[in-house]
Amino acid sequence: MTKTSYHFGMIGLGVMGRNLLLNMADHGFSVIGFDKDTTKGQALESAATPGTVVKGVATLKEMLDQLERPRRMMMLVPAGQPVDDVIAELIPLLDKDDIVIDGGNSHYTDTERRLKYMAEKGFHFMGVGVSGGEQGARTGPSIMPGGDKDAYEKVAPVLVAVSAKVNGDPCVDYLGTGAAGHYVKMVHNGIEYAIMQLISECYALLKLGAGYSNDQLHEVFKTWNEGDMKSFLVEITADVFIKKDDLTGNSLVDMILDKAGAKGTGKWTSQDALDLPTPIPVIDTAVTLRTISSLKDERIEASKLYPAGSTHISDNNLVQLVHDALHFGTMISYVQGMAQLQLASSEWKMEIPLEKVVRVWRGGCIIRSVLLEPFYQVYTANPTLSNLLLDSRIASMVAPVIANTRLAIQKGIAAGIPVSGLAAALSYFDAYKSANLPTNLIQAQRDYFGAHTYQRIDRPGIFHSEWQPQ
Repeated sequence: MTKTSYHFGMIGLGVMGRNLLLNMADHGFSVIGFDKDTTKGQALESAATPGTVVKGVATLKEMLDQLERPRRMMMLVPAGQPVDDVIAELIPLLDKDDIVIDGGNSHYTDTERRLKYMAEKGFHFMGVGVSGGEQGARTGPSIMPGGDKDAYEKVAPVLVAVSAKVNGDPCVDYLGTGAAGHYVKMVHNGIEYAIMQLISECYALLKLGAGYSNDQLHEVFKTWNEGDMKSFLVEITADVFIKKDDLTGNSLVDMILDKAGAKGTGKWTSQDALDLPTPIPVIDTAVTLRTISSLKDERIEASKLYPAGSTHISDNNLVQLVHDALHFGTMISYVQGMAQLQLASSEWKMEIPLEKVVRVWRGGCIIRSVLLEPFYQVYTANPTLSNLLLDSRIASMVAPVIANTRLAIQKGIAAGIPVSGLAAALSYFDAYKSANLPTNLIQAQRDYFGAHTYQRIDRPGIFHSEWQPQ
């Protein structure tokens, strides 16, 4: 093998980096990887499929020296300063037209900055979102590239080969200029937060409200995953309920502390939505509830001051009510995320093709769902649609589950079971479909105390009134 024979390089050989590189090798590409921890390079070679060309090296220079020109490489390192540190190490080793990909969960503003910096030095740079977890990286993830389009054309053969496939279509496509790839991945993760929160609330309604056992919950979610809510998150939820704890023999889910972790991408989605602005209250609520979950000691003390009454929910139709509420809330989560992408694309001139986004999300990623197929059809017909709720096909999916959603939320509230994600979805929907909102009173109050002015319903212009009695 010649010194410059490797097609693709990987910087960072953690589980994701290693599995993605092995995936590339399985598709006929010769690959080379670097990690400061030399044992990870050895683990990469040991895990390679027999007959594939895979190499781990101990220095960055050693990796670059053995890549074919122009060199194609991806970083899969923690977001933030580590990415800048790797770039600083790379700069003296790169040649003009080399392609550097950031495949981690970087904030899109950092990606914009790095794009400009690398372009000024004559190098190609791309921000690429990768979703699917360690298993997806190994067998086929959803890949969300953005930025340098010329660079994308050169790396597309590799990304297409390793991506998930749905009906033969690769779950990867060029998703826009600048930091579009990382912006799309950020919103993807925000939707992921939302759906996970909704599922947890439905779990609480059935377990706390109706006393369902974990075996019963497994059957419920397994059945749901065979119908109109078939999705990765519903599928794995069914699996969770039958996993036993090796230490106690109990159901593992019952032994897990109710404090959720977070890596920040959900929060970024909420923060950017506020700045745009665009309303995404289900995602906002999901972020907030993870924060509340971290207050475990305070929650225990509060539970002593405010003891719960009866949480029992009596309704022979409860499973159907909860199914419809989850179906509704999940659709609204996608609605809000896609509306954010549409507005951000316009505001930041990212040229994000929404039909390609939902097509890429149909397979490989954490939020893959049968719901994405009708969304794909809608955006293919109307790529500039501002909100999915404005499409008659989506309205025909939403309308049948509204009544049961209201009943499920009512029962949760009456039983003292927190269902704030579901309630946020319903409140957003009710507000969005209201031709008239009580905001006229807010405008009157603002003008009263701060002379902020208002508009009228009967004539154009900006008005101010003296509100205090003379």
